[in-house]
Amino acid sequence: MMKSTRCLPVSWPVAEKFWWDLAMEWKGLPSACEAKTASFQDAVRTLNTLQTNASCLEEVKRQRSDPQAQLEAMEVYLARSGLQVEDLNQLKIIHVTGTKGKGSTCAFTERILRNYGLKTGFFSSPHLVQVRERIRINGKPISPELFTKYFWHLYQQLEEFKDDSHISMPSYFRFLTLMAFHVFLQEKVDLAVVEVGIGGAFDCTNIIRKPVVCGVSSLGIDHTSLLGDTVEKIAWQKGGIFKPGVPAFTVLQPEGPLAVLRDRAQQISCPLYLCPPLEALEQVGLPLSLGLEGEHQRHNAALALQLARCWLEQQNYHDIQELKASKPSIRWQLPLAPVFRPTPHMRRGLRDTEWPGRTQVLQRGPVTWYLDGAHTTSSVQACVHWYCQSLERSRRTDGGHEVHILLFNSTGDRDSAALLKLLQPCHFDYAVFCPNVTEISSIGNADQQNFTVTLDQVLLRCLQHQKHWNCLAEKQASSNLWGSCGPESARPGSLLLAPHPPQPTSTSSLVFSCISHALQWISQGRDPIFQPESPPRNLLNHPTANSGASILREAAAIHVLVTGSLHLVGGALRLLDPSMSQ
Repeated sequence: MMKSTRCLPVSWPVAEKFWWDLAMEWKGLPSACEAKTASFQDAVRTLNTLQTNASCLEEVKRQRSDPQAQLEAMEVYLARSGLQVEDLNQLKIIHVTGTKGKGSTCAFTERILRNYGLKTGFFSSPHLVQVRERIRINGKPISPELFTKYFWHLYQQLEEFKDDSHISMPSYFRFLTLMAFHVFLQEKVDLAVVEVGIGGAFDCTNIIRKPVVCGVSSLGIDHTSLLGDTVEKIAWQKGGIFKPGVPAFTVLQPEGPLAVLRDRAQQISCPLYLCPPLEALEQVGLPLSLGLEGEHQRHNAALALQLARCWLEQQNYHDIQELKASKPSIRWQLPLAPVFRPTPHMRRGLRDTEWPGRTQVLQRGPVTWYLDGAHTTSSVQACVHWYCQSLERSRRTDGGHEVHILLFNSTGDRDSAALLKLLQPCHFDYAVFCPNVTEISSIGNADQQNFTVTLDQVLLRCLQHQKHWNCLAEKQASSNLWGSCGPESARPGSLLLAPHPPQPTSTSSLVFSCISHALQWISQGRDPIFQPESPPRNLLNHPTANSGASILREAAAIHVLVTGSLHLVGGALRLLDPSMSQ
């Protein structure tokens, strides 16, 4: 091993340093010596060179037969970063998993406990606009300066262990998980709410040994290639976060997965409780107002109240009045969590919770954007229910013409045909599809970069979505229709990729090459905040786009549902709400 050079860890040979700096220069990233003065965007670009979640999934699939080895690898990275597993116990963690609503549950829980004057940490995924959203202190994403500081500290700490036989850097999600632990410990939070990334048993957040309390939100089908193809198999994975003697809570689940959670808890010696519905708590007090819309958010709020109550009681807060103690449920063979009167802090926390991109409404003149990152069958069903209820409340009484538009994308191994079928009852006038790419060029927007797929791949996926939608629409219009119903051939580099000619019996569909172009066509300059400086000249090249633009310009109201992917919603929010990018 050659001696190290100035600014480099001891284990780095001179030649390796030269090639690393050369590679970083080729990628536009800072060299080892420049890292200390690098900017936030430099940090994000360097982070993006690590494996992202999509690549990590493939790695985990190959290794899932030995999940213990994966957790041991995470422990190795933790030790290399300067921490031991026991250090994480200081964070007094609330660990939450689930398929649908785990992020919203975490947001409710964090907001409640922040109302008690506690300094909160909150780790979640994915981010919508900026990666620093994943690591929050007191509800706010850490500042670019703080992100940059902790990123380079951890990055250089891990680089010290680089040699011929070890990979120095963990994958994208693992790195951010490690970074969150460092931030929360160094910033001395009173507690940390940690959302599981994928699953539970194999997830890198499951390095946590002694959380204060665990929660399981609604379960459903997602990430089947990794977690299993039944809800019962997925429940087994989710129950992997249970710890001996650590109380855990779950909302009411279908009988099969609930039985799996119960058996997992018994095997691990974890006391598992079933949350009573929010109505039970309201019966002993006043109705509860939630900051997040949608009937399904009541399940998440009920779980959050139990998590917050349990955490507070274990930290010797005694202002919670239990009116009905825990008792066994004969039907579900689980003890029911206590019914209690929510405190004023709890009530305000539920009311003031904000969680962008989930059942979010942006009213902009004649254009109303409905944004929900639903991406599973159960969450899309809940999204449709919320959207239809919202439309009913906003229905015009003056008889003005309203246009309803779907903006959709779906990624990974999800069944987009099944998701689109669930959206059909909304009776959209136009279905618009685009990849999760904010602009054609992502230069200057490192937070939105994705190195695991090519533009051609994501555009082909959008064409598949359009094909599914057109088939569904045509089958609905005529039971006698037969033959091919695929999209027209398209030129991948075009702005308007594959418009489907307008038909009197089916929704017109369009595919755009990025979110910005899709939003420009939908809004037609009528959103007072989203006003691009130079609209593309070929936005109306196809008759469907041209005729639709005239209809949109004259409509009394335009209702747009953006769903199918949190990344799609995040890209839309980056354009519709510029404050999220600042």
